[in-house]
Amino acid sequence: MIAGARPTWDQYFMRMAFLAASRSTCSRRKVGAVIVKERRVLGTGYNGPPIGMVHCTEVSCVRIDMDIPSGQRRELCRGLDAEQNAIIQAAVHGTSIKGGVIYVTAHPCVICSKMIINAQLTEIIYADGYPDELSELMLIESGLPTRRFSLPVDEVAAMIGEKFASLKSED
Repeated sequence: MIAGARPTWDQYFMRMAFLAASRSTCSRRKVGAVIVKERRVLGTGYNGPPIGMVHCTEVSCVRIDMDIPSGQRRELCRGLDAEQNAIIQAAVHGTSIKGGVIYVTAHPCVICSKMIINAQLTEIIYADGYPDELSELMLIESGLPTRRFSLPVDEVAAMIGEKFASLKSED
């Protein structure tokens, strides 16, 4: 971005998604999500365990201990995904997200994609890929538009840390 240039709305909201990701306690990958409608934030979320549960950084990660590749055996994970937490946050507060757009730091998995489709969001804007072919196929079948929008790696590293900023879809 040119010094002094005004950021776009996509930049603002993707920055908010990365800021949400900075709160993640996942030992593997920090993900954040922001749901927006008419330039208003309706919900935010980051990946981590349910309210009141021990954080992943405080206990061992089963998926890391068992050397399970990214995108596999998700049922063993203690945490909820960022998209799930953003949708749940809106629901808890009685906020309709129908017609909104979700900004997420990683392409949604198949479970999150199904939730996004049923929540009637109108677009997914994501920064990094994620190895889930079924998710991509279901989103194509649903006709829900997806768009990749990335921020500079150094900006992301400043928000969520160097280790996590350098992760790509293979992790």
